[in-house]
Formats: sequence, structure tokens, C-alpha cells
Amino acid sequence: MSEVARLYRYKSLFSGRTVISAAELQAELEISPATFKRDIAKLRDQLNVPIVFDRSLGGYRINPSQTVNELPGLWFSHDELLALLSIEHLLSQLEPTVLASTLKPIQHRLLQLLNELGLANQSFGKKILLLQSKKRTLPPKIFESIAAATMTGKRINILHRNRHNCVTAEREVSPLRLVHYRDNWYLDAWCHLRENFRSFSIDAIEKFELLNKDAVEVSKESLDAVMGVGYGIFSGTTTNWATLKFSPKRSQWVSREVWHPHQKTSVDPDGSFVLKIPYSDDRELIGDIMRFGPEVEVVAPQSLKSKVHSTLLAALGSFVR
Repeated sequence: MSEVARLYRYKSLFSGRTVISAAELQAELEISPATFKRDIAKLRDQLNVPIVFDRSLGGYRINPSQTVNELPGLWFSHDELLALLSIEHLLSQLEPTVLASTLKPIQHRLLQLLNELGLANQSFGKKILLLQSKKRTLPPKIFESIAAATMTGKRINILHRNRHNCVTAEREVSPLRLVHYRDNWYLDAWCHLRENFRSFSIDAIEKFELLNKDAVEVSKESLDAVMGVGYGIFSGTTTNWATLKFSPKRSQWVSREVWHPHQKTSVDPDGSFVLKIPYSDDRELIGDIMRFGPEVEVVAPQSLKSKVHSTLLAALGSFVR
């Protein structure tokens, strides 16, 4: 048994037991008294595990003033530490300009724990690459302020530019949650101007002001009922159902994709993959459909089929001018 595995084994031995004698620990771990003394010293001095010897009970125990959940390093196995460090590295790549300063202490501590367990530093920068596509530039200060307001439940004033109609408007909103979707950040909020739920692209927020007002409280169920029903970021309460049929060749990939939590799927006898998804606004859905070219057919509804057809003709027209 390696030293890392042995040190981790102490966790299971102390779980559910008040006191364990030195003889029991040595027998369970199959180690010598000298190795046992080194282990106890390392657990106390390097890993900060509060193991104490109780003379009245004649054995070792965990100091009751500290719970298991408060114990560092030791209670993570080698694989768990590596997994945590991998997740941290992915998050740092997700939005380094915003999260790097916050995550850096976590990364430092995880690396420290690996070193304390006798593990060599892992070069995660070379082993994990998160490729981002079409990520828009995000103002770090605005993101951090909006995130803080969201977590603390405070209203904000924002100056937001609607790229669809090119209108910039000032709004008072109650931030409800942050959404990371397709490499970009959005804010789900209650808009006090429109008195309804709205989703704002954070990179389109030009100004921000924190207000000394509490945000309205909305349950996750109520928010999901509106913002989480339709396809993609264009959600809403009124939904249609799109039926898409993918060629047998393309089905190998699409059949493993989740387009929507409530999607319905089936496979035709010829191997074609049929996908049914709800949507409220067809703009994003049409864009996704067009990515597949001749490999997909819009079966229903007719209104969506007509829009895709007219969009394809317009695109063709721009090439043959």
C-alpha cells in the first residue's frame, strides 16, 4: 500500500469509531510502530488533522471540536484531488479575466495538498484545453458587480443594448441567476420596467448601478417555468414543438446530444433520428437547424419549416448576386 493510500485509509478507520488503539491501527494498516509514528506526525503536522491521544480511553481519536467536514487534504484521495484540480483549471479557462483571481487561492491550496501527499505537481495547463467558440468580450467589473448583486439579493439599474432592435434602455431589475450558455454569460432577472422575466446578455450591459433595494424573491420553479421552457436562450411560457428528422449518417452524433431537458426522441426504421423539442422563439433554433444543411428535415410545424426555407433562399441569394 502506498503512503498516499495508507494515509487516506485512516479516514475510514476513524469513521464511526470514537477511539482506536495504536495496536489496532497498526494491525489494520499492516505497518510497523515506526511507520505508525511517522504517519501520526505527518497527519498532525503537515495535513493539520486533529488526531489526539486520549489516555483515559487508551487510544487515538479525532478532536471533537473539529468535524470531519473541516478536515483538509487527508479526506481527499489522490484521484479526488486531481479531479478537483481539473475542475478548477476548467473554470479558470471558462472566463479567466473574471474568475482567475478568485480561483487562484483554491488552485494554490489544491496543489499544496498534492505536494503534502507526496505527489508531483501536475501540469494541468498542458493536459486540459477548453476550446471556446464565439465568446464575446465581457467587462470584468460589470460581471463581478452583477454577480455580487445576484448573490446578495440586491436590485440594480442597468443600461442594456438590445442587439435585435438596436435600442438601448435603462432598466431597474432584480437579478435572479447567472447563466453561462454557449461560452457567454446571461442574467436572468425580473424587469421592473416590463414587470416580467427577462434575460440580458451581460456583455451588452453598458452601465451598472447597485441600488439599496432588496431584489424580489422568485422561486426556482417559477423562474424555470418561464425561462427554462423554450429552446435555448430564447425562452418563454408560450411554446411550440419542433420535429426534426436527421439523416442516418448524422444520427450517430445527434442521437447523443441533449438539445433540451424535455426533448423527445425516436429512431425510424431507416435509421433516421427524430428529435422533438419545445421552443418559444425560433431565431436560435433556425440557426442550429441550418448548421446541418441537407442532413436535417423540418417535419413540423409548418411555420418553422417555411421560415427555414425562406432563410435558406435568402442565404443562397447572397451568394449568387
